[in-house]
Amino acid sequence: MKLHELRDNDGATKPRKRVGRGPGSGTGKTAGRGIKGQKSRSGVAIKGYEGGQMPLYQRLPKRGFNKPNQKKFAVVNLGLIEKFIEAGKLDASAEINEDALVASGLVRRKLDGVRVLAKGEVTSKLNLNVTGASKSAVAAVEAAGGSLTVATAAAVENREDAAWLAEIGVDCQQGYLFGAPSTTPPWRTPASGAAQPRQATG
Repeated sequence: MKLHELRDNDGATKPRKRVGRGPGSGTGKTAGRGIKGQKSRSGVAIKGYEGGQMPLYQRLPKRGFNKPNQKKFAVVNLGLIEKFIEAGKLDASAEINEDALVASGLVRRKLDGVRVLAKGEVTSKLNLNVTGASKSAVAAVEAAGGSLTVATAAAVENREDAAWLAEIGVDCQQGYLFGAPSTTPPWRTPASGAAQPRQATG
C-alpha cells in the first residue's frame, strides 16, 4: 500500500448531482422539477401539507411541555474527580467546590451549578460542595469516608439577595430563612423598575 493508492471503499462516497447542466446530463433545463406547478418554483416547502386533509401532526394528541426557564447543570462523574486527584489537579485534603472544579479544568463552565454522578470509583476521602448530586453519588462518597454537601431546593438562588441577607443578620442555614428582613434590598425597590404586588382596593 502506497500513499497514492489510498482511497475510500466502493460506495462510501457519492458525487453531488449537478442539475441544470444541459440536456445530455438527463437533468438539464427543468432540473428534474417538471413543467410549472407549485413544486417547480423556488421558495416552496410543502412539508406537513396533505392536500387540505387534517395533517398527521395535528391529528396526534399532544402531551407535556418544555420548561422555558429550566436550569442547565454541568455534569461530572466521581471517577473523573478521582483521576484529577491522582494527577494532582485537585487537592483531596481541601474542600472541592464548583470553583475548584472549574479551576482544575474538569468543568468548563458552572452554568446553573455542578451535578455529581456516581459513574466510576472513588477511593479518596472527599469533601465535595456542589449544587446537586445523585443519591448513589452521595452514598459512594460517604462509603469512602468523605462528605458531599448539596444545596437544598429551598436555597437562596439570587447571590445578591443572599449577600444582603447576611449583611442585615438574617440567619440562612442550608437555604432556609429564619426571621424576616425589616427592610427591602435596594434592587427590589420600585425605583429599580422591579414589579411590585398590586394593593387591594375597596
